[in-house]
Amino acid sequence: MNFKDLTNKTLIADNEIDWEDLGAGVRRKIMAYDDKLMLVKVEFEKNAVGTIHNHPHLQLSYVAKGSFEVTMGDDKKTLNEGDVFFAPTMVFHGLVCLEPGLLIDVFNPHREDFLK
Repeated sequence: MNFKDLTNKTLIADNEIDWEDLGAGVRRKIMAYDDKLMLVKVEFEKNAVGTIHNHPHLQLSYVAKGSFEVTMGDDKKTLNEGDVFFAPTMVFHGLVCLEPGLLIDVFNPHREDFLK
C-alpha cells in the first residue's frame, strides 16, 4: 500500500502496510493520515538512536513496547511501556532505545517530509 492509499482511509489493517527501513536499527509504518493528523509506528532495535531534532509539528509518542531514554529540551528521562512523551512545536527532542521497542507517534499536522 502506498502513502496516497492511506489518505482519509478509515479502516486500516496493520498487515496491509509495509515497514520502511530507515537504517541504523529503526523502521516505521505510516498507518493513517490526513492534512491535520498522522499516526506512525516506529520500531527500534536496542541501542538505536532517534537523533536530537525539532519540527513545527506537535508530537505525542506512546511507548507501546520497550524502554527509551528520552531527551526533551533540557530534560532527560527513561520511559517504559505505557508511558508517553509530548514534543511541543520546535522543542528539540530525541531518544536512545534501551531495549527493543515500539513507539506510536501522532503528529499534528501530518509530516509532509515522511511522505516523500
